Amino acid sequence: MKTATLKNGLELTLRKAEPGDAAAILSYLNRIGGESDNLTFGENGLNLPPEQEAAFIQSVNASKTSVMLVGFVEGEVACLGDLSASTKERLAHVGEVSVSVGKKFWRQGVGEQLMKALMEFARDTGVLEILHLGVKADNAGAIALYRKLGFTEYGRFPRFFHVNGQYYDEILMYRTL
Repeated sequence: MKTATLKNGLELTLRKAEPGDAAAILSYLNRIGGESDNLTFGENGLNLPPEQEAAFIQSVNASKTSVMLVGFVEGEVACLGDLSASTKERLAHVGEVSVSVGKKFWRQGVGEQLMKALMEFARDTGVLEILHLGVKADNAGAIALYRKLGFTEYGRFPRFFHVNGQYYDEILMYRTL
């Protein structure tokens, strides 16, 4: 568990997700899908039963090179981060990162604290060497954060996102640990 003071003076607590967090995580994800067009799903876009999410969290927790971190501010889910790595020997050194932050907590340092915690977990595995992620091309704030943390653009997936009748590229980024 990690705590950090945010720019607004509130405390962020980051910890590994637990199966008992499933309903709160699904509620958070279904809410934030409507707060931003930067995600791969919209409002109420994840129609999973909490039992399925709990089983997923349990499988992530069983892995030595994958993690799901959930962040709380005053008891509310503020962010979610996922780092997943392949169990295939030839790909085990590469982890894929995805993060989200609730709109209420944007520009407070939540995303940076979450990314740093995921990077620390990755380094501590002793296995992961490279992290990569994809980000919507017009998400300037996220792109700036990833660059600040040492990520470099290595390509684009044209027209990856289709939001409200418009197409957006996905910028692909990586970082060595």
